[in-house]
Amino acid sequence: MSVIAPDEKADFVTILHRHRLSEDDFMLQETDTTDLVDDVYPLRGHLTIVRKSTLKEKAYPIGHDTHWTTDFEKDLNKGAFG
Repeated sequence: MSVIAPDEKADFVTILHRHRLSEDDFMLQETDTTDLVDDVYPLRGHLTIVRKSTLKEKAYPIGHDTHWTTDFEKDLNKGAFG
């Protein structure tokens, strides 16, 4: 089950386009995702984003009340993906 919401995926693609980067150059890998969705155990997981052309990668927490797309763009601005 994917923890990444469709609007988050759309935000990710928008960020890539804003930075003139290709979607095909990035791979998203979700790990440690939970299947529980309620007030006590919200959906959680980790996302590793890999830029294929540089082999640079960063991991982000994903799920309820996370801001991985914002953190990803900050890392892009800092040159974390080469």
